[in-house]
Amino acid sequence: MNEFELFNEDCIPAMHRMAREGRQFDLAVYSPPFASLFTYSNADADMGNSRDSDEEFLLHHRFFVEALRPLIKPGRNVCVHIQNPTRTKNTHGYMGLWDMRGQMIAQYIKAGFIFYGEIAVDKCPQAQAIRTKSHALMFVSLEKDAAIVRPALIDYVMIFKAPGQNAVPIDPVQRGEMSREDWICWARGVWYGIKETNTLNVALAREDQDERHLCPLQLDLIERAVKLWSNPGETVFSPFAGVGSEGHVALTFGRRFVGTELKRAYYERALINLHAAVAARKSAGSQGDLFGESARLTFQVGG
Repeated sequence: MNEFELFNEDCIPAMHRMAREGRQFDLAVYSPPFASLFTYSNADADMGNSRDSDEEFLLHHRFFVEALRPLIKPGRNVCVHIQNPTRTKNTHGYMGLWDMRGQMIAQYIKAGFIFYGEIAVDKCPQAQAIRTKSHALMFVSLEKDAAIVRPALIDYVMIFKAPGQNAVPIDPVQRGEMSREDWICWARGVWYGIKETNTLNVALAREDQDERHLCPLQLDLIERAVKLWSNPGETVFSPFAGVGSEGHVALTFGRRFVGTELKRAYYERALINLHAAVAARKSAGSQGDLFGESARLTFQVGG
């Protein structure tokens, strides 16, 4: 396999094809579309276009999880980044949250994964209030009627494990990618220091007619997952590759990458970002040539 493969197609048929080919990955890291709150494209296959009901989203998501299960090596992890969607009085008749996280956990377990752990990602309430204009976070609500206010919406990284024994041990401390002190911080269950603005530039991939919101995954969050749960030279998979965030980090730190992305504009931007990551790593030479002299970039379009 080359350093990366990126397919411009819906992830579910792509994953079924990979399973028929007998392919399996060492780690999966991704942020799925968050129901109808976050819409990325006009395609019916886009999970984010489940507008009719929560049940429609969960049905689509169940098909996705079932397709993913055969692709993860025994004993290896899947890291899923989500945020529970809000409920509004105009749309839902009340103000609150939908426990999408709990529903998704149940689906992963039913598909055969083990729910192994989760991480809460610290959020700045003032930054979130400015960005979302949520009355529940504003000083005016606190000082008018504190019954209205609630904490900032945190992100979760849910960790699922494929059953079985891991065949290749992972030791990030021995290889120098993290320290015991890092582990003390990361093992607290809450990840601090994740910079919300540390994302790949998505501006060039935007199309005015279809996005209502964009939620790129932070690069330092991906970096922690890649260093902690994979070895250099192993393959990281993202079924929702977007503009290539997971692949960019994986390639930067000497891993291989396989991804699928339905939206053409994101796919094209991801190719540029992945190519740049490989070029920068080779130029720096800090990771060495993990892929051999004959390794080449491969740009693939799904059928």
